[in-house]
Amino acid sequence: MREPFLAKLEKRIIVCDGAMGTMLYSKGISFIRCFDELNLSMPQLVKEVHLGYVKAGAEVIETNTFGASRLRLEKFNLGDKVREINLAGARLAREVAGDDFHVAGSVGPLGVRLEPLGSTSFDEARQAFREQIEALAEAGVDLIVIETMADLNEAHQALLAAQDVGSLPVVVQMTIQDDGSTPTGTLPEEFTRQLDAWGADLIGVNCSVGPAAVLEALERMAAVTQKKLSAQPNYARRFIQAGARLVGGCCGTTPDHIRAIKAAVRSLTPQPTRTMVEVATRQVRTLEPPPIEQRSRLGEKLARGEFPVLAEIVPPKGSDPTREIEGAQYLLAQGVDAVNIPDGTGATARMSALMLAAILQQRVGIEVLLHYSSRDRNVLTIQSDFLGAYALGLRNILALTRDTAQYSTMLESAVFEVDAIGLVNILNNLNRGLDVGANPLGTQTGFLIGVGLNPYAVDVDEELRRFEFKIEAGANLAVTQPIFDVERLRQFLGGVASAGLGKLPVIASLWPLTSFRNAEFMNNEVPGVSVPPTVMERMRKADTGERARAEGLKIAREMLVELRGLVQGVQIAAPFGRYALAVEVAQALNPKAEV
Repeated sequence: MREPFLAKLEKRIIVCDGAMGTMLYSKGISFIRCFDELNLSMPQLVKEVHLGYVKAGAEVIETNTFGASRLRLEKFNLGDKVREINLAGARLAREVAGDDFHVAGSVGPLGVRLEPLGSTSFDEARQAFREQIEALAEAGVDLIVIETMADLNEAHQALLAAQDVGSLPVVVQMTIQDDGSTPTGTLPEEFTRQLDAWGADLIGVNCSVGPAAVLEALERMAAVTQKKLSAQPNYARRFIQAGARLVGGCCGTTPDHIRAIKAAVRSLTPQPTRTMVEVATRQVRTLEPPPIEQRSRLGEKLARGEFPVLAEIVPPKGSDPTREIEGAQYLLAQGVDAVNIPDGTGATARMSALMLAAILQQRVGIEVLLHYSSRDRNVLTIQSDFLGAYALGLRNILALTRDTAQYSTMLESAVFEVDAIGLVNILNNLNRGLDVGANPLGTQTGFLIGVGLNPYAVDVDEELRRFEFKIEAGANLAVTQPIFDVERLRQFLGGVASAGLGKLPVIASLWPLTSFRNAEFMNNEVPGVSVPPTVMERMRKADTGERARAEGLKIAREMLVELRGLVQGVQIAAPFGRYALAVEVAQALNPKAEV
């Protein structure tokens, strides 16, 4: 019978296996496939990988279940096979390990951002981890390895889930950057202390940068805990000397690496009990964000209860912003308070929204509300963009998961490391002088933070739930999708107020229709927009040409008059760059004067 894992670890160093994905890829499996599903469709191939590591000297075999949580399997339409895939993965590893070696249930990140950077709550994450770990425990694994964790909060939820399930030993391994901190900015001393306090049996690092950084991190970890340490990079001898007791490989490693690690282990004896060094806990000084009215002219107008009018300027194709500069000058002369600039317009080569925003604000002097989408941007890029935007004088950001009013004509896969809720948290942190990992920056920003609000949401409860998260994250105002039905907006805002979420100023978006075809497009092709039958009929009768544009203008002006007592401001689109059309709509507020 196998000696209990922790008891064996007290006596000597234990060697874990190496990468599963690297070996499966080398055997012809494409990276676009779900590797975890191979436990069901190609079990013999998975067993061959396990067997290769056992022959190389591995004493702990990790299950092929790194991505087998519901949230990750759902991306392959396999969410209903969580239990089946994890049971199969554990049984395959056990068939190879037999009674001589240990089987570790591999649990990786969920592939989504948790609160406060994302919309997945801690409870939802804990439940997803629990579902996976329950199946692994049922199949008889000897321990749980929670690995490649970038977010300490997510690691905590995974650890709690493992503790919910039973008393199996739990290894928690973080992934780090060159400076030893996690991608979310948590230092090795900090995540080690926390994981120790939360009850992890082993604490370690894996799948990180080069061995020098991992070694330095391991040494810093060893100074603040008496818990056993683990490391799974590509080299072992120095890590063992630093105090690691469970060693193995991660991404890119093969049985040859494990064979070398085994040889290193044979030549080394366990290090004596470490002497802990008292390292002062970092004191984070949080700065108070400036009041709304001091952040921007737009914030000042909203704080005073005025009714700001914004007009839209779309970034140009190519690199020449002359037409947009002239449009901004015209809008400023007509009394428009600010311009909003959409992000990620279409699939053509357009100037970045951030650059155009800086150009218009610096050359024209008109204030800008910059739409910023999290699409295809990682957290480090996002922070850099925001810090640069602030240095360029931009003060108003509309944080969006994506710009739903813009469309790509090309087939592409979008990547979202964080959503709009995460963007708001990042902005709010910067306003308090902190980066995403709560590390002090020495300076602070003063952004006015806007968020999207969809009165036409199919799932209103979900829209309100996300809106509540955005408010808690630090949002200062909301901007709606284009409004064509004022009564529906009124009902929606009533629901917002009933849910206790009605204190944020709301800016309504208006889109002056230019033809019946334009109305059909807005109604059928733009997510989050609905054009009521009465408006569709008015545009159908007008059809096209000047008559249609006049009718679209009339509809927009009528809605603006109704909106005046319902919302706190308006942003008006300028279809096809017709800035005069936006001004004509705005003049409905005061027909005898400029905006």
